[in-house]
Amino acid sequence: MDVFVYGTLTDEARADAVLDEYSYHGAARLDGLHQVDGEYPTLAPGGTADGRILQTGDVGSLDAYENVDDGLYVRVTVPTADGDSVATYVGTPARLGVDSSVEWPGFGPFESRVRTYLDRDNIVVHSDE
Repeated sequence: MDVFVYGTLTDEARADAVLDEYSYHGAARLDGLHQVDGEYPTLAPGGTADGRILQTGDVGSLDAYENVDDGLYVRVTVPTADGDSVATYVGTPARLGVDSSVEWPGFGPFESRVRTYLDRDNIVVHSDE
C-alpha cells in the first residue's frame, strides 16, 4: 500500500521503529489539505502539505502507530494526479492539542466529516516519482 506521510513517518528512523518492511518513493505534495501541529501533526482543510510516499504491506502496524482503533487518527484514501490513490492519516485536532482552530465542515462524527470533505473537494496527491 502507498501512503502519503507528512509528519513523524517522513523520518526514516521513525519508520524503522514502526515497520518491518517499507520503502520511500519520492517526495509528494497533497493539495487541498495542510499540515497543522499539535502534540503530533495532522491535516486540516485547505492549502497544501509536503510529504513523502511510503510503501508498505504492514498496514496493521501503521494503524496501530496512528491509534486508528482508538479514533486518534483515521486512515483515508486520497486520489493521486496519475489516477491512482494513496492512503493518509488524519488526526482528530482536539485530541492532538492543535493550537489553531481547525474546522471540518459538516455534521456527525469526525471520520464522517473528513471523508465527506475528501469526497466533495478537489483533494489530490502529486508525487515527484
